[in-house]
Amino acid sequence: MKLIYFSLTNFRSITTAHKISLHQTTILIGRNNEGKSNILKGLNTAMTILQDHAMSQRRLKMRSIRRRDESSYIWERDFPIGLQSRKSGLQTIFRLEFTLNDDDVALFNDNVQSKINGSLTIEIKIGKDNVPNIRVLEKRGKGSKALNSKSGKIAEFIAKNIVFNYIPAIRTDIEAMDVVRDMLMMRMRVLETEEEYKNALETIRKIQEPVLKELSDQIKIPLKEFLPTVESVTVYIPDDARRLSMRSDFEIIVDDGTATSLAYKGDGVKSLAALGLLKNRLSTTGASIIAIEEPESHLHPAAIHQLNEVIVSLGNNNQVVLTTHNPLFVDRDDIKSNIIVNEGKAIPAKNTKQIRDILGIKASDNLINASYVLIVEGEDDVISLKGLLPFLSDKIAKALKSNLLVIDQIGGAGNLSYKLTLLNNSLCVYHCLLDHDEAGREAYQKAENDGLLSIKNNTFITCNGSLNSEFEDCLNLDVYYSAVLSEFSVDLKSPMFKSNKTWSDRVKNVFLNQGKTWNAKIESQVKYVVANSVKNAPEKALNDHKRNSIDALVKNLEALLKS
Repeated sequence: MKLIYFSLTNFRSITTAHKISLHQTTILIGRNNEGKSNILKGLNTAMTILQDHAMSQRRLKMRSIRRRDESSYIWERDFPIGLQSRKSGLQTIFRLEFTLNDDDVALFNDNVQSKINGSLTIEIKIGKDNVPNIRVLEKRGKGSKALNSKSGKIAEFIAKNIVFNYIPAIRTDIEAMDVVRDMLMMRMRVLETEEEYKNALETIRKIQEPVLKELSDQIKIPLKEFLPTVESVTVYIPDDARRLSMRSDFEIIVDDGTATSLAYKGDGVKSLAALGLLKNRLSTTGASIIAIEEPESHLHPAAIHQLNEVIVSLGNNNQVVLTTHNPLFVDRDDIKSNIIVNEGKAIPAKNTKQIRDILGIKASDNLINASYVLIVEGEDDVISLKGLLPFLSDKIAKALKSNLLVIDQIGGAGNLSYKLTLLNNSLCVYHCLLDHDEAGREAYQKAENDGLLSIKNNTFITCNGSLNSEFEDCLNLDVYYSAVLSEFSVDLKSPMFKSNKTWSDRVKNVFLNQGKTWNAKIESQVKYVVANSVKNAPEKALNDHKRNSIDALVKNLEALLKS
């Protein structure tokens, strides 16, 4: 079961209908006061109304009656203040569209005793009396009489099969602990279905019973002296209250060098605690939606990176909806899952530039329209690959021509982590091509330790039989032989050029053997000549026996562009 669309009308700052397409992970981005938080609060309110409606059908006290909190609907607060004086149109409207798989449909049929085709749309209208009117809509937006008569059962079905958690942008200690308390209560409630736990509660009830009876008698005797009509006095603990106290009275001690109650820790620690409980939550038979408002609030930049990893992992088994101003949380792989909230509209982003503009990110000139970046070590690699990759792949050729994909160099492997941090902040998805030498391996390890790089988005240049390899090792000597001979009067078809050493070491040995000087400047000049030879004859550039890394790079880039 999955929530695929949500819309709201006349809720707080939102007056016109926002229909939002929801993905496995959905990120709401926009400038301040555009309504991002109110969309999330509206979703929380709608889900709370459904849960309360289900509870009321079972003759339990509704949450909105129990307390007037942020999740409950209060017309005076939640209906747009500027519209409250008008004579009509005084209702807030929520719509939620769910999609159900075959198992969900079968379960729905068993629970509700009605058949649906795999789609379920719920409309909630609520006005001044704060009493919701819940309807089940058909595809054309009309109410379904058969299903509307069972709105209570349907609400109960949704409440039972979707676990919904809302984590606000925590501002106070009380709100922070409320979030953690709600998480713990949900986890503890699972115990109440187990027979051993039920028996334990019954044992506690029996132990308490004589004490409560004694208290009843102690109250009755003096009371009867003043009020002779009093027949009896009973002091008792309702079963619901006993269960509630068992799951709500707790203390969390965090020992980070000094054992301290979580209540006295910083807001960032409390936020991480709440999300940690969600991450390790027991699996449920139904679906799960987690709504998080500005997860970056109160956190140090290093902690934000860790938190992002937690949220990504949450998205594997839950639907996650969050609001943010931080580019780190933007989904770079699925651009349309980023919803731009701007000027009264909520629409999927079309490209990375649109997201950068709304977040106020200034990208370097060559990255303005780029969504994907291939990172290489030197300028000579850029020249070679700009000629070679379009020849090897039409898809990559089109991406390079449109500037969707750019090839950027880092000026040496040691600059890798710094460059990747900049690209992260520019919302670029990147792939790295590194020489498989000591410098390349060290740079990769540092970037991996920093959480910037993984095996998935890196390709090493490896050549069969060589411990260390660099880009030029993959090339066909014939493609640049004449150019090097002409420019430097060095014949690379020398026995000294044939070994398992890296290309740079082999060229160095030949240059020195033929009476030429060799230094970093000469090496750079030779690589530049080789790069232009590859650019001019890409069809002859690769050595058929050593091209495996470049072929792997092409597949990785095509897969990246396809995503």
